[in-house]
Amino acid sequence: MDKDKYQNIVNKNTPKENYIKNALIAFFVGGALGSLSELLLRCYSLWLNLPRKESGVLVILTLIVIASVLTALGVFDVLVTKVKSALIIPITGFAHSMTSAALEYKHEGLILGIGANIFKLAGTVVLYGVVSVYFFGLIRLLIMGG
Repeated sequence: MDKDKYQNIVNKNTPKENYIKNALIAFFVGGALGSLSELLLRCYSLWLNLPRKESGVLVILTLIVIASVLTALGVFDVLVTKVKSALIIPITGFAHSMTSAALEYKHEGLILGIGANIFKLAGTVVLYGVVSVYFFGLIRLLIMGG
């Protein structure tokens, strides 16, 4: 079979993405997640009598726990296939990548399994996040001066 014929078969049988539908789903689910975060922020501030900044830390921790538990239960991947990119905001996506790596390598032990592999997926995020912060901080220092 020649290359062009093969490519035609692949193109004909590849499901087409509905970009408008995916964008709307991501928009509304992402908005619902943002609304849930704001609700949690206000509830933590009210119930625990905390300033907004400290309540924000609790919201982040709550999102991390929810994403990690859903990953451990095998639900997070199913949700992502349904709602597309709406759940892959930085904090839940990071928690998911670390939890899934830990689950994948747990049979190899705490040190050589989980310890050695937990940052396999998230390591690039950490690396480029730290490098980016350094360079942007340096640029800000040069522009703002001191």
